Amino acid sequence: MEKVDLALCLAVDASSSVDYDEFALMLGGYAAAFRDDSVAAAITAGSRRAIAVVMLLWSGRGAQAVAVPWTRIDGAEAAAVFAGEVENSPRLVPGGATALGEGMAAGLALLAACPAEARRLTMDVSGDGRHNQGRPPGPVRDIGVAAGVTINALAVLNEEPDLLDHYQAEVIGGPGAFAMHTPDYAAFAEAILRKLLREIRGGAMVA
Repeated sequence: MEKVDLALCLAVDASSSVDYDEFALMLGGYAAAFRDDSVAAAITAGSRRAIAVVMLLWSGRGAQAVAVPWTRIDGAEAAAVFAGEVENSPRLVPGGATALGEGMAAGLALLAACPAEARRLTMDVSGDGRHNQGRPPGPVRDIGVAAGVTINALAVLNEEPDLLDHYQAEVIGGPGAFAMHTPDYAAFAEAILRKLLREIRGGAMVA
């Protein structure tokens, strides 16, 4: 795979707190974002005019699976193909606890194995619940930051209204790291579009 501006791991919560309708809204939101013209424009605005993206689903301890493998996106056509794969991905992990730290560790392993040389490494964590099983996320976050990874988060507040605080304290880290929130899954698509634009552009705020 050729050099890219960004290697981005989309680490998506698929634990029991996310029902099947909510899971579909999440994946549909990611797919809609990658079909948006503004995302293709942001991807091609970098010096290498491309990014590499992988999608990881995670739930309880030992339950992580790659939904869409590393893909090079260099414009609207490649972004649309990736969007279709995301939208049609089955729920590859069983419901269960929220092993957030375990999911983050799996995401870091994917970033370490990215087949493209990237200027920036970023993990995009999305979910609706705080860690409750397995390795705690804070130390995993610290390992990622030490390796040069930026970890950002999107908290869906329908289950836990204070989840953003947990993500800010235990999940995000690295250069330009940020956490966002959305009140529910109905608003997920709009939020994830803003989040992806900010990540692809390198941390700049998105109006």
